[in-house]
Amino acid sequence: MQFPSRPTWAEIKLSALKKNLLKLQKIIGPAVKLMFVVKADAYGHGAAAAAGFAERENLAWGFGVSSVEEGLSLRSGAVRSPILVLGSLYPFESFIEAINSGLAVTISSLDAARQAMEASRKLGQKAVCHIKLETGMGRIGARKPAVIKIFSELALGKSAAINGLYTHLSSADTDPEFTAAQLGYFEETIAELAGYGANNIIKHAANSAGLLNYPQSRRDMVRAGLAAYGLMEGFEPVLSWKTRIVFIKTVREGTYISYHKSFRASRPMKIATLPVGYGDGYIRRFSGAQALVGGVKCPIAGDITMDMTMVDVTDARDAAVGSEVTLIGRQGGAEITAAELAVVAGTIPYEVVTLIASRVPRIYV
Repeated sequence: MQFPSRPTWAEIKLSALKKNLLKLQKIIGPAVKLMFVVKADAYGHGAAAAAGFAERENLAWGFGVSSVEEGLSLRSGAVRSPILVLGSLYPFESFIEAINSGLAVTISSLDAARQAMEASRKLGQKAVCHIKLETGMGRIGARKPAVIKIFSELALGKSAAINGLYTHLSSADTDPEFTAAQLGYFEETIAELAGYGANNIIKHAANSAGLLNYPQSRRDMVRAGLAAYGLMEGFEPVLSWKTRIVFIKTVREGTYISYHKSFRASRPMKIATLPVGYGDGYIRRFSGAQALVGGVKCPIAGDITMDMTMVDVTDARDAAVGSEVTLIGRQGGAEITAAELAVVAGTIPYEVVTLIASRVPRIYV
């Protein structure tokens, strides 16, 4: 472990990542492929390191990314497993880069299908395509009649390989009725496409919540992100966020702390300053949160600033300059989770970890 000069870092526990991916493999069984979703720099965990580790340990069939650039970054890091670009490609010239680097592409329209075929002809190399069906997410994808036209045109053109058909479940963690309707429409489309020869393609719909809550959604492949990173109950958190106290002082009752006098000491207090702030992704909305110092939950004192945060460490008796502070993770018998921070900020755990800035080094343990 190489610690940074500025003592704020994120620890990525690779053994926890392995444990989570193996647990997912056991849940879905050997007949179902596992796509490990590493978009947005692996949800802030570091895509190159996470994907490289998963590939070396044979923990996933392939990887899901949001853009061609993310896919190219993995390829430049020597990842050779299948990579699917889950986003809609534009400008269409990006099909050339994707195909040339062996990235599978999402096709959501006839225009995209034609552009993929044209790029394939120019390169003399088949585009690997997954057609996206819109079932209720309202983001990207085509409805069933358009999907059939897309499939037929790609099949007729013969310059593209149709490897998959997929959809995205919008509410698998909250709305069983709507999810059932989405899966029903997905199955109807699969059945109709079978009449056009779409029998040996990978069908996939399930995200983490889907694969856990709806076994029928697993089909040929699942796309796991949240569970893989331990951001769901029953899985081990992979990321811990830590810093150290760089300044400490005792203040009198009535002393103001931070911008706009946002905190006022209600008694004599010991206030610690941490070298972390919203410039690191520890956003101002976390100002009502706590940090762990010596295994004690200590409240944030006042508004979080760009590069520094003040904490009331009065009850953490051994707190001193250099003491380790945990923002996310476990210390002693206490723990602060990304989910807890998400509640404080009125958001979701995904956002908490993806907001951790690139200036916070990731240390892999």
